[in-house]
Amino acid sequence: MLMLIGFGAIGQFVHKHLGHQNIGHQNIGHQNIGPEETGSSLPDTPIQVLVRPGREDEAQKQLGPQAKIISDLKDIAPETTLAIECAGHVALREHGPEILRRGIDLLTVSTGALADPALEAELTEAATAGGSVLELASGAIGAIDAITAAREGGLTKLVYRGRKPPKGWKGSPAEAVLDLDGLTEPTAHFSGTARQAALRYPKNANVAASIAMAGNGLDQTTAELIADPTIDANIHEVEAEGAFGKLSFRIDGKGLPGNPRSSALTAMSVIAAVKRRQAKIRQ
Repeated sequence: MLMLIGFGAIGQFVHKHLGHQNIGHQNIGHQNIGPEETGSSLPDTPIQVLVRPGREDEAQKQLGPQAKIISDLKDIAPETTLAIECAGHVALREHGPEILRRGIDLLTVSTGALADPALEAELTEAATAGGSVLELASGAIGAIDAITAAREGGLTKLVYRGRKPPKGWKGSPAEAVLDLDGLTEPTAHFSGTARQAALRYPKNANVAASIAMAGNGLDQTTAELIADPTIDANIHEVEAEGAFGKLSFRIDGKGLPGNPRSSALTAMSVIAAVKRRQAKIRQ
């Protein structure tokens, strides 16, 4: 059985798609998982959804009458083998250690939370104690596999640039640096290490952390965050150099239907990761 932490836009997308597929019957882990796919007609995959106390009725309404809703980890089904975190850094901090100590693997989209050394150490200790694994979803970016491979030969350069329309930086520290409403050209509001970016922008820099952890590490990866009034999508760019050669990667990401602030690819990466775990031939 799976357990989903959170029922926001990403959680609802994941619940919809995994809840309509018997993932144990997939043979190859790269099937089409477009936003409108509902999967095969095979039996539903049992999924519990963990929500904050007091939000059970809201979650039931949004996820449907068949959803299994819980608000306390003590109620988690004993046959649960994988928990999927889709609720942000706070949720990973609050629930991650206990889940891992129980011997349940955990897949998270909140990569940036591991920029906190104390939390990283706590999660590592919990996974060791429980014989479980914390897996990082690739999230809103690609080229993770190439960067991980390139790291083995040595990386001499790893740079991440994140571009969003000014409105995409509302509610972040960028507001203290720039007049987001008055911008007329692309302007950087942060330049530093990936660790600094992830700690300062917990809702905006998971991609920077994912790239860094796949490559040189959080303190050896450069991150630049840009408010760009000339674009209407979230753009992620990566540059890497090393013994392997050179790599450049760009993705213009779309949001989920109904919630443009949530990355569609992040939600899809969770589904792909779950399917990959079940596949007999993995890619």
